[in-house]
Amino acid sequence: MLPGAVLGDCAHRLQAYPAGFLQYGGRKTFAGPALTVPVRPGDNLFLHRAVDLAQPGDVIVVDAGGALNSAIAGAIMAAYAMSRGIEAIVVDGAIRDAGELQDIAFAMVARGATPNGPFKSGPGEIGHPIACGGLSISPGDLVLGDPDGVMVIPRQQVPHIAGAAEARLRMESEWQRQVSAGTWDRAWVTEALAKLA
Repeated sequence: MLPGAVLGDCAHRLQAYPAGFLQYGGRKTFAGPALTVPVRPGDNLFLHRAVDLAQPGDVIVVDAGGALNSAIAGAIMAAYAMSRGIEAIVVDGAIRDAGELQDIAFAMVARGATPNGPFKSGPGEIGHPIACGGLSISPGDLVLGDPDGVMVIPRQQVPHIAGAAEARLRMESEWQRQVSAGTWDRAWVTEALAKLA
């Protein structure tokens, strides 16, 4: 998988979740199409249904309004999602069982953790465009995560951004080679500063 930082640069630094979303699962990298789930903050009824409906490889993205007072997912849901081949769950809200999740080879990302459990009364939706983590996300958009964070690439932009990221990765590998050899040309820094004068 291409590094998130490289993809972020090639997506014009506009397609990443902000800092503050934390990796709770034992698996730190993931990629797959979004299955979107807007829920009432603190309520996970529709997330349970989404886990039942998701296809193997899907990343379930939950707009829980950023609420941190009640968790909407935990270790049991992560284990069940993993058993169904789901790639990850990303929550704009809270999770629980943080210690147990570290020992499960599943990707779980959220804004925070709390021991308070969820409600199960709805409402919610599955498979509709959402705003989550400050980004617009449509079903089927590519959602990727690594230790740097989460990115969302609109479906129609995936080929272009992936191609640009592969080229940038080659360029950065060359820079790393030059750093190791002591030959990295730093003239661009002086030139950039001169433009500010």
